[in-house]
Amino acid sequence: MGRGLALALAGSVLFSAKAIIVKLAYRHGVDAVTLIMYRMLFALPLFVALAWWSGRGRPALTARDWRVVIGLGFSGYYLASMLDFMGLQYISASLERLILYLNPTLVLLLSMLLYRQRVNARQLAALAVSYAGVLLVFGHEVQFAGMASLGGAALVFGSAISYAVYLAASGQEVRRLGSLRLTGLATSVACVLCIAQFLLLRPLQAAWVAEPVLWLSLLNATACTFAPVLMMMMAVERVGATLAAQTGMVGPLATLAMGVLILGEPLNAWIAGGTLLVLVGVWLLARSSQNRPSKT
Repeated sequence: MGRGLALALAGSVLFSAKAIIVKLAYRHGVDAVTLIMYRMLFALPLFVALAWWSGRGRPALTARDWRVVIGLGFSGYYLASMLDFMGLQYISASLERLILYLNPTLVLLLSMLLYRQRVNARQLAALAVSYAGVLLVFGHEVQFAGMASLGGAALVFGSAISYAVYLAASGQEVRRLGSLRLTGLATSVACVLCIAQFLLLRPLQAAWVAEPVLWLSLLNATACTFAPVLMMMMAVERVGATLAAQTGMVGPLATLAMGVLILGEPLNAWIAGGTLLVLVGVWLLARSSQNRPSKT
């Protein structure tokens, strides 16, 4: 149990550090298309190896499987990552992590719209509390950073929606292919798409970036992308999906702390209050989901 929780906590913190690394890289004048290309270029061999290793001894993918994997890779990793990187050019790392942490609420809303899932009063209250927290931090940031924050927040919210679509649509495929195999395949697709995007939109000379960008991208690809995926999967095996997911509440707090200590981002009552509201809202949503009676 202790090792599983440690893995889940470490994975949550490393996931959260991604925004910090991206903000540091932007200080060297690199653009989002080039930055995400390097992240995915370094991550591609790792996820290809993961897909191969987790697919040993399993049936080959059918044409239908490949269509689904490509669609999930586009939505869950390519589009979500691209929108996230673009949004981080305009908003703080703390606000970005809070918006992305709304993901469980977006999955619930998609389930309402697509699958006619009923929502109870406790879940609606959890949604209200979560979004109130984001609006509190967002309103404070707009006051000081200007209307550019509006576009940045919209891009990151689009990233959260894109990943929520992936989560809502991937349930059946996880059971068919396995979580590690699906993650390896879908992320490999996203890596190829990001590299192809750079080749289509940028001249090759744009690949010449400051050396710190390369090291930050390598760190992002390994420590903040590939390693947390494995840590969270191993944590789920040891402590279960529910407890592993609850440790994700450490993420916004870790981002807030790293943003203050590493990036020099402000910390005040508005940001602290908004962060607390988001954490409470997602916690309430998790509790209400656990308490729902199972269908027979």
